[in-house]
Amino acid sequence: MNRKKRVQPPPERTKLKNVGLFKEERVSNTSPVTTIPISEIVLPKSQPRRYFDPKKLESLTRSIKKYGILEPLLVRSLPDGRYELVAGERRYHSGKSAALSEVPVVIKELSDREAFQLSLIENLQREDLNPLEETEGILELLSLELQNDRSEVVSLLYRMQNLAAGKITDNFISNSKEPITDNVISNSQEGAKTITDNVISKNPIEAVKAIFAEVGRMTWESFIVNRLPLLKLPEDIKQALMKGQIEYTKAKAIARVAELTARKNLLAEAIEQSLSLQQIRQRIKDSRPQKQDNIVTRMESTYKQVKKAKKLLLNNPKKKKKLESLLAQIEKLISDDN
Repeated sequence: MNRKKRVQPPPERTKLKNVGLFKEERVSNTSPVTTIPISEIVLPKSQPRRYFDPKKLESLTRSIKKYGILEPLLVRSLPDGRYELVAGERRYHSGKSAALSEVPVVIKELSDREAFQLSLIENLQREDLNPLEETEGILELLSLELQNDRSEVVSLLYRMQNLAAGKITDNFISNSKEPITDNVISNSQEGAKTITDNVISKNPIEAVKAIFAEVGRMTWESFIVNRLPLLKLPEDIKQALMKGQIEYTKAKAIARVAELTARKNLLAEAIEQSLSLQQIRQRIKDSRPQKQDNIVTRMESTYKQVKKAKKLLLNNPKKKKKLESLLAQIEKLISDDN
């Protein structure tokens, strides 16, 4: 099939809503733009972004119907002759909704890891991911780089935390299945940074630190404390977080409410009234039952202690005298009530 070379739009048009990932100067020389049938593009099995705001997609579709796709999608070629989408999924979905038969693309030869790295880092740089997608994506990137499954990656992160806190010794042994990259960074031709495989690290801890330094969104320490707990959130709170209805700090606070109905009510209230984190915490505090002293329980407990220590009390003149005085006060208190 003959590929049609796409004419780049004038610079002023790049300010419209469907401006994409790459600027003209990034792709004009080393990355030629080609037009291919949209039916030849398939979505990857694993991708960082999972939620798209329907209203924003609808707005982008209207823009594409009027102006077309102004910036190319990034794809990689597959053995079966089709192309896998690497970046530009919003434009891909909106292009299909706009009934486009062909779309402009930049075709790159990328490995699985390179494709996911590029997709994740570009999304992070554009701040297109919600906190839950960001957490899942970073774990997936770590898993790809360390060649371990996600549970092993999470275990490694917690071991690093314990090591930093002095709870375990530093005789760390790597369980990774193949050499792990060191903190040597290169820039891809599209301008997204990827981690290279040409230097072997002595242990996976250094590889983890290098990946977080590359992503640049947070430290590995803050990721463990603030982001890993998001994976354990109740499903309804996860959905609210995915849709951008609530911030992750508020989500974590609401998730601490154990009673299901109370938690659901608080979540709904927090979304509808745009409650601040302080207001959410206050509502949780106010909903807790007030602790009250149980006088009967205390009296029974004290009586048992007196019975156990009666020999000690009766054989000590000072303690015996004080006990008699206290008993007299109790008897008077009961007598006055009657």
